Amino acid sequence: MSKLTAANDTGPVIPHGTLIWRLGQHDGSAREFAVSGSSGAKAEFQVASSGVRATSLKSIPSGLDGTTEPELSIDYQLDKIPMNGVLFRVSILDAYKAVPQMSVFSNLQLSGIIQIAGVAGAEEQYNFRKTYELYIPKEQLQVGSNELKLQVTRGLYSSSAEDKFNWWTWDDLSLESLNEPIKEPIHGSYTLTGTMVNNKQFYFDEGAVAHLPYVMKWLGVAYSGNIMRASCASDVGRSCSNMEEYYKVLKDYNMQAVALYLYTGDIKLKDDGSLSDEAAKKLTDYFRQYSPYFQYYEVDNEPGLFNRSKAVNLAVAQWLNTKGKEIAPYLKTVAPGWAYWPEYQQNSCGNQKGGVRECGDPDGWERDPKQRLELEQVTDLTNGHSYGDSYIFSNGGSFTENLKTFGGAADGLAKKMLTTEFGTSDSHVDAYQYGATERTAAVFDRIMRAHIGYADMFIQHAAFFKDFSLFKYGFNLEEHDPAKTEIYYTKNNEDSRVSIMRRLSLAYATHGAPLTYEVTNKAALADKLVYVRAVDTSTLDPLAGSGATSNKVLVNLVNFENTVQTVSVNVTMPKAVIYEGERFGNGNTYEEARSYVTGKKASPVLTFKETLAPGEGVQYILQPSAEVKPSAPQKLKAVALKGPAVQLNWLEAPGASYEVLRGEGSGGALQVIASGVQSTQYTDVRLREGTLYTYKVRVTGSTVMSEPVQITATGLVPLDSSGWQASSNASGGTSNPRSAFDGDRRTRWDTGKHQVSGEYYQVDLGEVHRIERLDLDNTLSPYDYPRGYEVYVSEDGADWSRIASGKGRTEATTITFTPTQARYVKILQTGSGGNYWSIHELQIYSRD
Repeated sequence: MSKLTAANDTGPVIPHGTLIWRLGQHDGSAREFAVSGSSGAKAEFQVASSGVRATSLKSIPSGLDGTTEPELSIDYQLDKIPMNGVLFRVSILDAYKAVPQMSVFSNLQLSGIIQIAGVAGAEEQYNFRKTYELYIPKEQLQVGSNELKLQVTRGLYSSSAEDKFNWWTWDDLSLESLNEPIKEPIHGSYTLTGTMVNNKQFYFDEGAVAHLPYVMKWLGVAYSGNIMRASCASDVGRSCSNMEEYYKVLKDYNMQAVALYLYTGDIKLKDDGSLSDEAAKKLTDYFRQYSPYFQYYEVDNEPGLFNRSKAVNLAVAQWLNTKGKEIAPYLKTVAPGWAYWPEYQQNSCGNQKGGVRECGDPDGWERDPKQRLELEQVTDLTNGHSYGDSYIFSNGGSFTENLKTFGGAADGLAKKMLTTEFGTSDSHVDAYQYGATERTAAVFDRIMRAHIGYADMFIQHAAFFKDFSLFKYGFNLEEHDPAKTEIYYTKNNEDSRVSIMRRLSLAYATHGAPLTYEVTNKAALADKLVYVRAVDTSTLDPLAGSGATSNKVLVNLVNFENTVQTVSVNVTMPKAVIYEGERFGNGNTYEEARSYVTGKKASPVLTFKETLAPGEGVQYILQPSAEVKPSAPQKLKAVALKGPAVQLNWLEAPGASYEVLRGEGSGGALQVIASGVQSTQYTDVRLREGTLYTYKVRVTGSTVMSEPVQITATGLVPLDSSGWQASSNASGGTSNPRSAFDGDRRTRWDTGKHQVSGEYYQVDLGEVHRIERLDLDNTLSPYDYPRGYEVYVSEDGADWSRIASGKGRTEATTITFTPTQARYVKILQTGSGGNYWSIHELQIYSRD
């Protein structure tokens, strides 16, 4: 690439404006202002009607400091209110690494909180300079005297100990009236964010697809053109099993994607340095199938840490810039997700081959700015991973190393940045100097605010991932109801990553044309850190490639105070119609956090009133009721319960409630058995043993039905396998017997060789149960069924009785028998064949 994509190219173009006032010259110096902490620096400045004289600037501090100059009030006059609002700009020359916050109040109302990135205190040789912009709506202005107040604001979890670290120096400040409507209520910087939703770390399967919309909406990133990482791997079987459906969901919710697919650890380059035909074919096939859905492709993941070759990374970038962009001309290439790993002797890494010990080829190349620059020169966006406060480390920090690569930052990063991993682990805590009371919450808050300050796009590591998770994890998403998704708390009595990410996403990463709003309880919210952001996403340009758009109105009410606050606001909606949609607020589960609202009649003004807990963000996702397309609930499932009874689950569809219909047999008339069901679950208990039932579900008031599901009421339910123990005389210890009941159909127990008579698989249930059915699932290895079997049971592990025998079936074998008492169950394989004997999932049924 011959030209770097500048960071300030991000987002819609800001319209031209007419200068109202400017303080200082944009010259890279603060010398026209009073020296910080000097007696000449005043907390108030009056902009004279005749303009600002150079001599008067000596009463303005050269920046703000949480200890010595925590506030500056700028008083100015307006002859008339600018119809398109105003734009405040502040150019920052230097700031401490703590990510200080500049709250901006216009006539006592919060206009925004600018997150300021800095490297002071990080022993960094280069400076980071950046101009931040803030839209102030006309409703916060008045004819005559106006006050713009700039204030140092602590982190939500910090104490006064942080004050001395919250400082910055500015180059100049200005205010201008906008000559035309702004397309984006710019809040310091234009930022996009998201996460990654996959199953069991690697799999973009049906479970990941089902959970994806729930996660995006709950986090507040849906519909705004935000970005998710989609990294199904070419070297992991079934990793991409439902990738197309996954991408289609992203399109439906107007979300972008950064793809990562090709495993680079085993690629042998051609003599000319290009990719092998095999590697090129993998990429070609992936692009031809999926490129209409993703906008970015990441060259590699942490190449030093995973011992990858620089030459291979360059070859991947070359392919992307030629063949990749032929297939997808809109594609933007992203540098590897740098971990900035040093040489092996300095810090060892895995994936070693042969006798040479190295972290990358050449060893340590990922830590070398000059060698990274070779990749940066052939990619469109830079990258860099960070966890805890590593972004600000003098060596290996994503922020500081970026400055080393490009030789500093004259006005924002030299190249647009897409961070494909950021976050915290459970062990990360905020620096003690900042005095945070909730240190694990504070460190996540600070790293995300830092990325708002210096990066353009940034993706939290993963929604479900041990030690780094947003949500509770440790189960198979394919067997989990997305509505039951639950927040993962790193520490008791501390705020969650979900709460923090929602708050910051609602304030900084929801996009579209700003809607007019007016706070009606201004006196109660005077000088309070309560932020209102209302946008019309239908004004966003279609996404590259997918052409995705949105018709949603997003109304966000965010409390940055550590006390309860009530906000009442009148929002002028795009149309004078009735709106409906979803509301998300506090709640430990998705079901608790979400509700469906209807009948919101706009004149076009619509009133929103919320009492917000400390740090809470509430989001309304609305659209005209007339535009809500009838939609059937998807993925209706039925599970037998004791009783007999049946539990139904389905994925949500737009609407306030559901109706459940039931019929007997496969062709019986369906009758409504439950109405006004507000969750996506229903338990039917009025059943007859042995009867086949058919169920459907629909949204109340709709005629569009779900697909039917049929189940026979038996009262048989699978036993809980969490306490089982298993053993086998086959597989030679190479296959874990517990893999047959770990809840993951991709894993399995197998014999490790072709099956022969005499092999057995045995389970200890932990206690005696009355059982009457076994299911052996080998759907993903359809020909690994037992050619013959005998089932034995025992209550003590010594005396055994045979209770069933027969031949297995392709894909799945169901074995029924007379109810019998058993603690131990042994399945003896009595046949022979050329395939392994495999069990992907074993279930044992009882009426207990």
